Amino acid sequence: MSYFAVFLPMLSSKKSEEHRQAHLDFLAEQEREGRVFAKGPFLDGSGGLVIYKGESVEEIQRIVIQDPYVKVGARGYEIHEWAMKTV
Repeated sequence: MSYFAVFLPMLSSKKSEEHRQAHLDFLAEQEREGRVFAKGPFLDGSGGLVIYKGESVEEIQRIVIQDPYVKVGARGYEIHEWAMKTV
């Protein structure tokens, strides 16, 4: 199992507001399925970050493109495999 940091840059604050609940519901479902390690918005309003758990970038991309924010064009996305380090 690998970790993937998914940056969701803001494309439309209006669409983000309109589809916020659908996005949160989607993430809740992903959490129930054990796919989300961490999530949250950036406080400067530039978007948010979700750290998914999965086997490949392709698997995570298949999930991310189902996110309502991405589907309606409220947010873009960038996926990066992430190596968690502890201090």
